[in-house]
Parts: sequence; C-alpha cells; structure tokens
Amino acid sequence: MNEDIRLERLRLVDENGEMVGVVTVREALRRAEEAGLDLVEISPNADPPVCKILDFGKFKFEQQKKASEARKKQKTVDVKEIQLRPMIGDHDYDVKLKAAKRFLEGGDKVKVVLRFRGRELSHTEIGMQLLKRMIGDLGETAKVDFEPKMEGRQAMMVLSPANAKTA
Repeated sequence: MNEDIRLERLRLVDENGEMVGVVTVREALRRAEEAGLDLVEISPNADPPVCKILDFGKFKFEQQKKASEARKKQKTVDVKEIQLRPMIGDHDYDVKLKAAKRFLEGGDKVKVVLRFRGRELSHTEIGMQLLKRMIGDLGETAKVDFEPKMEGRQAMMVLSPANAKTA
C-alpha cells in the first residue's frame, strides 16, 4: 500500500475502475495523492503487478462484510449422538429412531452408540442386529458413513443425511 510498493513499473487502475495502463510507481502515487486515496497492490503476481487507486479503509471494510456473509451462509454439520442398549423396548427404540430421523433431516450426522453391560457382552450379535435394523428403518433418509463395529464394550456407527449436497 502506498510507499510500501517497491516496484519500478505497474499496471494502474484508477478510482473509477478504468485501466490507465503501465506507469511508474511515482506517477501512480502522485495520482493517488491527487485523488486523496490510497494506492493498493491488487494482483502482485501479474506481470506487471496491478495496483488500484481506492479508499483502503472502505476496501478493508467491504472485504470483512463479504467474509462475514460467507460465514453466515455456510452450514456447520454437527454430529448428534444417540445411545442405545441391546435389550431396548420397542417404544424406546421408536423414540430413538424418530430422533435420528429428525437429526438427519436437519442436516446433521448421527453417531449411534450401543453400550453393552455385563452378560450382554457375550451376545454382541443382538446389538449388531439392532444397528442393522436401525439402518433398514431409516432407509432412504440416511447413508452409512461408518459401518457398525465393536470398540471395547460398545458398538457404534455413523450415519449422514442421504440427500446431503456434496460440495
């Protein structure tokens, strides 16, 4: 910006956005000073580098607003967790299933954790059947990111929305 630009020649764009052409740094600084604005290097990698005459404070403010708008529009994907037990009742299972559907339709991922206690650990196949049943019941709503697998005393899987837009 201004005196920090250490070039011999540069391509200048004036305050109205019109191309002036290739000029010396002194000429560009003189024009910027006459306009009461700053000389800002826009494209340093071009040959010759491109500089523009503009109000630097206003330029920075507009860049911040653009970045803020971009942050507002982006969707953060949360991972919601649902915990189950192998001998869960039908109604309790339906409640958990409904919660999983709601999370998936909201665009969040769902981590389903099935905890085994005591003797339940000797019948892990019951838990795996329960997780497979949940995948089947969710159907078109979800796609499986991580298949059900055992990790110590718990089995887990991760589901994501099936209609998620890939960016």
